[in-house]
Amino acid sequence: MSLTGAFSRNHPGSKPSRKIYPYRRVGKRVFDIVFTLAVAPFVAPLILIFMVLIRRDGGGAFFNQTRIGRKGQHFTCYKLRTMVPNAEKALQDLCEKNPDTAEEWQTFQKLSADPRITPIGQFLRATSLDELPQFWNVFIGDMSIIGPRPFMPNQQALYSQDLSAAYYQLRPGISGAWQVSARNDTSFAGRVAFDEAYYAELSFGADLMTIARTVGVVLSRKGQ
Repeated sequence: MSLTGAFSRNHPGSKPSRKIYPYRRVGKRVFDIVFTLAVAPFVAPLILIFMVLIRRDGGGAFFNQTRIGRKGQHFTCYKLRTMVPNAEKALQDLCEKNPDTAEEWQTFQKLSADPRITPIGQFLRATSLDELPQFWNVFIGDMSIIGPRPFMPNQQALYSQDLSAAYYQLRPGISGAWQVSARNDTSFAGRVAFDEAYYAELSFGADLMTIARTVGVVLSRKGQ
């Protein structure tokens, strides 16, 4: 579904209507906590299984990274490790040796064929299950179940604050409008329009619909 669908009935830059303020201010956080507690018995065993599989190469099971969240505050975002150890150094070497790789990374902040990804990492990324530890981020209030995707401090210049005021009003999400609509088809900066459209249409119903569509994305293994 494109931006002309469920998240774009209003102009992307418009503010939410007054009738959904209660959900935005209170209900969304309550829903995040309730949903996280409800899925915890299923999520926790999966994380433990993947931890064992990931650690077979000798590296740690988790990848922790500083991201920018609500009101521009920094927080530690948790993921299951999907790349080889020292992946940042490997990326630097790849970009220095291949200008096309450097350009692709600059545009999309990801590589379509990333040699750093491990075999188990490929499965985790394709199914988006590497994001499972972020339920902890949701529980402690750094993130939301549905919202804009969090970005790193060094990506802020690519994600203009002047054009994405909505991002800074919301908690970043494990999933969201961009993830279920065009995650592999837009530039990194292109996420801005999805954030603005989601903010304009923010509602309990829209979040439930996005969760349902997220399940479809996981089952179809379209992630990268």
